[in-house]
Amino acid sequence: MTEAFRYLKGDKVIWAVIIFLSIVSLLAVYSSTGTLAYRFQGGNTAYYILKHSSIMLVSLGIIFITHMIPYKFYSRLSQLFLFTSIILLCITLLMGTTINEAARWLTLPGLGFTIQTSDFAKLSLLMYLARLLSRKQYYVKDHKDSFFRILIPVLVVCGLIMPANLSTSIILFATCMILMFIGRVNARYLFALAGTGLLFGAIFVAIALYSNSEGRLGTWQNRIESFASQSGEGNYQVEQSKIAIATGGLVGKGPGNSSQRNFLPHPYSDFIYAIIIEEYGIIGGIVVLFFYLWLFYRAGLIVRRSSRTFPAFLAFGLTLSIVMQALINMAVVVNLLPVTGQPLPLVSMGGSSLVFTSIALGIILSVSRGVKQNNDSLQPEVENGYDEQQD
Repeated sequence: MTEAFRYLKGDKVIWAVIIFLSIVSLLAVYSSTGTLAYRFQGGNTAYYILKHSSIMLVSLGIIFITHMIPYKFYSRLSQLFLFTSIILLCITLLMGTTINEAARWLTLPGLGFTIQTSDFAKLSLLMYLARLLSRKQYYVKDHKDSFFRILIPVLVVCGLIMPANLSTSIILFATCMILMFIGRVNARYLFALAGTGLLFGAIFVAIALYSNSEGRLGTWQNRIESFASQSGEGNYQVEQSKIAIATGGLVGKGPGNSSQRNFLPHPYSDFIYAIIIEEYGIIGGIVVLFFYLWLFYRAGLIVRRSSRTFPAFLAFGLTLSIVMQALINMAVVVNLLPVTGQPLPLVSMGGSSLVFTSIALGIILSVSRGVKQNNDSLQPEVENGYDEQQD
């Protein structure tokens, strides 16, 4: 194990978190796809776990490759990524593959593989925002023009994601707001922006509740009403999730012994956390939660040790996005939030989400690797009186 870790650069604790969550993912996906296998694969329960294992191996390879690339390269790449993601989002809205009344996916011709373009856009925007904030640090707090230049790409990307994936748009917007606050954007501008966002959110909820709309607006109307009245299809999922949590108890039923996987509509993706608690108990659920929080803590250490703003903003923004999505997934499972359709990062079954989460984790590891190298190279000069903040 020690010999294997020698080839893994960057924060070893983050690598340990990735490996642990990957193992949890393999166990939970294998357990939760039994019904899916009998429905679509003639009872071949090995089909989905082999498919998921293949994607997992590819994702780990992506993490390894991206973490070997110097983080400075991602600053330049973010501009191309953002421009490409905006084009892909527009194409998705116009001619994307529609599933559950939402055009969120693009099917790659000849491959049959679909990607959720919002995942790519989320990664691209956070990379680009970290670049903008780092380049405008000296006058971002006092210049209104700087604020609007930072805000425009946020509004464009979130606006393009919103029609088909409102929850992802809201989470991304909130992540960008926090990152802008950390990046020293004037708090008055952020409060005004937050107030405007809440106003539009209230208008949206009112329209959803008091209209007879179909499509995505109708979907959110059903979700809001189900959450408020504790009835309906969305609440059926949550009720089955509650049963899984209650029957799991403190230590769980054991691996592969879930019964609610036969009743939950998406036990391998949106509600995989409920299956984890049912089979491994409240203790298992807390351990998984702890590992996400540990990831966030390690990212905080990277930010603290960084002597430059771009890697600090990059690592913080990407980690915050992953952890926030995980916490929202868990909140939905325990009925603290309406059903959002957000997968549990690095754990839920799914190719697109897993691939782009892996790219984000690889970039975070690249930052930790670069920060360590910078600090090691500056250490002798610091000891001789050199101030690294002057660089």
